[in-house]
Amino acid sequence: MSSKDCGHHDHDKAKLRLILVIITVFIALVLFIVFLVWIILLPTKPRFVLQDATVYVFNVSTTEPSTLTTNMQITVASKNRMGKVGIYYQKLDVYATYRSQQVTMSTLLPSTYQDHNEIAVWSPFLYGNEIPVAPGLMMDLEQDQNVGAVLLNIRINGCVKWKVGTWISGKYNLNVNCPAYIKFGGFNPNGGITVGPVMKFESVVQGCSVDV
Repeated sequence: MSSKDCGHHDHDKAKLRLILVIITVFIALVLFIVFLVWIILLPTKPRFVLQDATVYVFNVSTTEPSTLTTNMQITVASKNRMGKVGIYYQKLDVYATYRSQQVTMSTLLPSTYQDHNEIAVWSPFLYGNEIPVAPGLMMDLEQDQNVGAVLLNIRINGCVKWKVGTWISGKYNLNVNCPAYIKFGGFNPNGGITVGPVMKFESVVQGCSVDV
């Protein structure tokens, strides 16, 4: 191999290293810009509030197997607290639980886009017809009925996407938990309206925990 060939080979290697350096710097610059935009915009979790809960039916079976029938309507609001980032809500399932056991079927909320600082409100009905419950849960429920109140949890599970300008992020899991303290008919210290065996509270506003 001549000295001329070696010089040409070294020149190719130097050119390849330069290309690799340029590509690396470009990728690092793009990642830095994306990170900088993310830090500046800093997506914030939406704030959920349970505005109302009305239970029309809350019946416990007296025979085995133990079942619970529930018919209720809730009103839940979400606020986008960001001034530059929009939120897409997708595949939101809402249901009620009692002591971590699901007692209504899941109700699918409509997909929603929420603009900057905007508030979205949903008022779905939740149904559970003769849902089987564990015997131990029945004992807890009977105790709560004797006390005159029951704590239900309204849960929302689904996905969100962030929107900045024309850019839309990937999906992020959304989990919301809203406690709903319901008092039974005949036990009315807070001015609720009796609806069958349970109560409707018109002005209760309850904050919810939100995980994204």
